[in-house]
Amino acid sequence: QNLPVWIESLDLDAQGIAHRADGKVVFVEGALPFESVNVNVHRKKNNWELGTLSRIHHESSQRVKPQCIYFGLHSNACGGCKMQHLNPSAQVAVKQRVIEDNLWHLGKVKPEFILRPIHGLDWHYRYRARLSVRYVRKKAKVLIGFHERKSSYVADMSTCRVLPDHLSQLLLPLRQLIGSLQVRDQCPQIEIACGDETTALVLRHLAPLSPTDIEHLHDFAATYRVQWWVQPKGIDSIALLSANEKQTEPSALFYDLPDFDLRMFFRPVDFTQVNPAINRTMV
Repeated sequence: QNLPVWIESLDLDAQGIAHRADGKVVFVEGALPFESVNVNVHRKKNNWELGTLSRIHHESSQRVKPQCIYFGLHSNACGGCKMQHLNPSAQVAVKQRVIEDNLWHLGKVKPEFILRPIHGLDWHYRYRARLSVRYVRKKAKVLIGFHERKSSYVADMSTCRVLPDHLSQLLLPLRQLIGSLQVRDQCPQIEIACGDETTALVLRHLAPLSPTDIEHLHDFAATYRVQWWVQPKGIDSIALLSANEKQTEPSALFYDLPDFDLRMFFRPVDFTQVNPAINRTMV
């Protein structure tokens, strides 16, 4: 069904929200507020329908060209980002409006005063991330990245615009590293945490690392100046991979708060804001 609709607003899943003449809500993937579009409806319920943008008749002034080649509506697009087609300032406004609407609809609360939204970096801001790892045996290939849209498959990506540049450049070397490990098919994820001077990588492994595996991790750490943490079981099992003769003693993760003359230390699994600029502003 190719349905013409007018997009009224956007939800936090970056779906345009429209209403049919009979009052039924239509969620449109890829559409933005104040756009006149056609939607291909592929799922119907009693009170709502879900579809994908098929044509734009009137385009929003806030629509921008996505900067990442892996972003999009196609089935194997990366699902790590949802709003790259929307101006960054407009993204913040949308999120604020959703919060206001939820406060009212769920709690009947209206704030008397709203502070200005906090802005951080638009790109290369994600100083914390959990990357999925998948060894594709049939292709003898390792994939590392975020999941594909609405899928458990790992997106085939070699760069990432939201990760810090030095981490984006590590995606391909990390593929090679995992492919060299004897436990390459038993490593489901790598968690990333960046401090002001240190980058920590937490390797989740479901089978014990061999001495050769550990040597490969040490070599990678020395070459790319990162520190490895390992997680053989639950979150309580996370531990720093001890240094060897190829490494200096690893430095701790921290971020500075110059206004308060404070240095905040943290472990890679401790909570900090994803965006370091927002982290400092909020503190």
